[in-house]
Amino acid sequence: MQYVNDVEAIKAFNLKIVELKNEISKIIVGQDKVVEQILISIFSKGHCLLIGVPGLAKTLIINTIAKTLGLSFNRIQFTPDLMPSDIVGAEILDENRKFKFIKGPVFANIILADEINRTPPKTQSALLEAMQEKEVTAAGTTYSLDEPFFVLATQNPIEQEGTYPLPEAQLDRFMFDIWLEYPSFDEEINIVKATTTGLYNKVNTIMTKEEIIFFQNLIRKVPVTDNLYKYVVNFVSKTRPVNTNSPSITKEYISWGAGPRASQYLILGAKTNAIINGKYSPDIEDVEAIAKEVLRHRIVINYKAEANGYKADDIVNEIIKSL
Repeated sequence: MQYVNDVEAIKAFNLKIVELKNEISKIIVGQDKVVEQILISIFSKGHCLLIGVPGLAKTLIINTIAKTLGLSFNRIQFTPDLMPSDIVGAEILDENRKFKFIKGPVFANIILADEINRTPPKTQSALLEAMQEKEVTAAGTTYSLDEPFFVLATQNPIEQEGTYPLPEAQLDRFMFDIWLEYPSFDEEINIVKATTTGLYNKVNTIMTKEEIIFFQNLIRKVPVTDNLYKYVVNFVSKTRPVNTNSPSITKEYISWGAGPRASQYLILGAKTNAIINGKYSPDIEDVEAIAKEVLRHRIVINYKAEANGYKADDIVNEIIKSL
């Protein structure tokens, strides 16, 4: 990609985002905010945890996005008997009696970890190295994953029997925790019309791998003021009850607050949100636009909060007001 300067590159990125959204909307009715949040995560080099009841097109959304971005896509159905080797791959003896590594489904650009909480922690942790280091180790050999690499994990919030809650260390690897809501009345009518006629739209590829990597690196170069860095770090520090400057709601209802990775993702997400909305530098509005998705899975609320009907989102809202 040859652009005169970064401003021209940002304008080109804006046009590509509009094209992407239009193409995705051929298949996905509604869920505009969810689609935008997933795109923000991809271009921020982050991963997403997608939570919603069955039938809200979680799989279809990410499959459609993968097609429009021209990326390879693998779905891994997490079950109680899934083994780490079923994800990363395993060594086998070939016809020459030599060990040969067979790559697992994690070797793709976009991974859908479907119902990730249905498999034991040993298997869940097989994704940890891939998500953080962009590589996997098998039989003492390290294999690099193709860029870009993005994990979308889904969870069903209804059924908790036979599940294994994700440990905090793994939750922290996800940039966003996104909740899918039911479609509106009109959206549901359009969904039913579009899926019961036997006619199916096809989506076109809007970006190449090279363009995605270029725009990911471009977003890293977006300038941020010192005031915004201070605002973000102050924001995140006020989710920690050990901080003497934290508001009373934090000290009363939070057991553990967010760590430095939350600050990093707030800045990266704000940069991408700003660019997508036609700005050249993020501001407080861009931070607040993604704050709940970045923080809700990094805040551990206590039993008192649950007893009084407080959720992580409510506490994030109160902290924003205190700022």
